[in-house]
Amino acid sequence: MRTFLRTAGLACLLSSTTAIELDLNSDKSVRDAASTIAFGLLKYYTGNNTGDVPGNLPDPYFWWEAGAMFGTMVDYWHMTGDSTYNEVTTQALLHQTGNDDDYMPKNQTRTLGNDDQGFWAMAAMSAAENVFPDPPEDEPQWLAIAQAVFNEYTWRWDAATCGGGLRWQIFQFNNGFNYKNSISNGCFFNIASRLARFTGNETYAEWAERVWEWEMSIDLITEDGKVYDGASVDPPNTNCQNHDTIQWTYNAGIFLHGAAVMYNITDGDEKWKKRLDSLLAETMDHFYKDDILFEFACEEVELCNIDQSSFKGYLTRWLAGVTQAAPYTKDTVFPRLQSSAQAAAKACSGSPDTGFNGIAGTACGFKWTTGGFDGNVGVGQQMNALSAVMYTLVDKRAIPATEDTGGTSKGNVNAGRINDDKLPTPKPITTADKVAAGFLTTAILMSVVGGSIVVVR
Repeated sequence: MRTFLRTAGLACLLSSTTAIELDLNSDKSVRDAASTIAFGLLKYYTGNNTGDVPGNLPDPYFWWEAGAMFGTMVDYWHMTGDSTYNEVTTQALLHQTGNDDDYMPKNQTRTLGNDDQGFWAMAAMSAAENVFPDPPEDEPQWLAIAQAVFNEYTWRWDAATCGGGLRWQIFQFNNGFNYKNSISNGCFFNIASRLARFTGNETYAEWAERVWEWEMSIDLITEDGKVYDGASVDPPNTNCQNHDTIQWTYNAGIFLHGAAVMYNITDGDEKWKKRLDSLLAETMDHFYKDDILFEFACEEVELCNIDQSSFKGYLTRWLAGVTQAAPYTKDTVFPRLQSSAQAAAKACSGSPDTGFNGIAGTACGFKWTTGGFDGNVGVGQQMNALSAVMYTLVDKRAIPATEDTGGTSKGNVNAGRINDDKLPTPKPITTADKVAAGFLTTAILMSVVGGSIVVVR
């Protein structure tokens, strides 16, 4: 969906809008700004309408982004104390768990990727850590859901190609099954590290170490802190030796946060500090422009697709988490969180009466480096702005809980089921199915040109 507004009338409207007021020295101002942006975000959600499915966003948004959105709303409650959206958030997170309480609902399994499942699981993990209100006892519990997804990841670990790693897609008939990407493995790493901290179970930490070592072994994470998108397992690349070397904010962020958690639970182990520092330095250098967060791969040329338009918000979330798990990073991270928050607020229209693409409510644009509202709106853009504003409160909120420090969510170390139990009965895959299967791409075509993988998006 292209959302750039180009007509003369709209251009006039854009120039007349007033940005959201944000005073970072006032918690009330931050909460008010976040509340305004959250209102605009939930205007996109239709899952609580009669006849719609709880937890789903309307077309053209894919299922994973709804999971990302409700993970954002869990944190919104934690950061601001505003419980306005708790009921709809709980309904969505529970409805989409599926028959086995593992975020593999039957209406999604034909096009489900490891990363899709992971974003929903990370939302559940945040609910456990933030002590988000627990579901009724007869409903799936936040911690157990995250453990189910972790267990299924371990069963999908593919040592037969490239020495390990998760494939992008879960089922081999899906486009992208022969691609091992950093975001899928990043979900595994992030969930494993956080489960290790929450439960104290060393098995989770061992798996987090294994995922990191694998990423480095095939140079998807480099010594100088770059995190590349992924690698094909198709011949002649059966050892994942050729990569898609695009760097995305969310790939950097998901490993940054997990590395900070591992640093935390190993009492500041020098190995994890070195890893964290390397990724953090590259992130600060590569993804900021004049101290404002910037999606380097696509933003300047205006080629960010619907998925990519949401990535900056996730990096913001995980950078905030880094400052909690590794407090020594605050002096590096926090000034960038604040400058980006100010820029994001200026990128919002500030008008609750303005409608864009049929959505009524305060609209936030995508680019934060222009000093104003660019008219490029959507769920991802709204999440980005909400995250930018609300995570400036992170140092005034409780750190993530554990089972020993106030966490109340009940777990199940044996949760989850193997893939064979979930194999859908395939019907012919249509072009529309292939589009829905995409996380980063609408279709992925890989070839080897001049020794490198070309990914057509």
